[in-house]
Amino acid sequence: QVQLVESGGGLVEPGGSLRLTCSASGFTFSTYSMYWVRQVPGKRLQWVSTLEESGDYPRYSDSVKGRFTISRDNAKNTVWLQMNNLMADDTATYYCAADRSFTTWAGNRAVEPSDLSYWGQGTQVTVSA
Repeated sequence: QVQLVESGGGLVEPGGSLRLTCSASGFTFSTYSMYWVRQVPGKRLQWVSTLEESGDYPRYSDSVKGRFTISRDNAKNTVWLQMNNLMADDTATYYCAADRSFTTWAGNRAVEPSDLSYWGQGTQVTVSA
């Protein structure tokens, strides 16, 4: 049974940092690209970051580039998202996802749930003073 379990969300002040963790099981983690996607209530899924199987070639949306860092440890079946200099606009539910493909989304194009094979349940990040 495939499982992606996110943790590390919470309430943080603007300018603060959080590190999200996604623990994977039930599939061959090292052969999948890993994704972070976020969603604000009432809005569509927004791509945040992609990391391919070996951990090279991270990709980021323009809105988080320079502030967020994605990383993975294939021995631990884990992917992280380090989020620094958080802003109110980063408030969202953050989802970890996995897929055999290596994909990015340009501009404001939304992620569709069917775009990626496996999804976690999400973790809430709230940035507020």
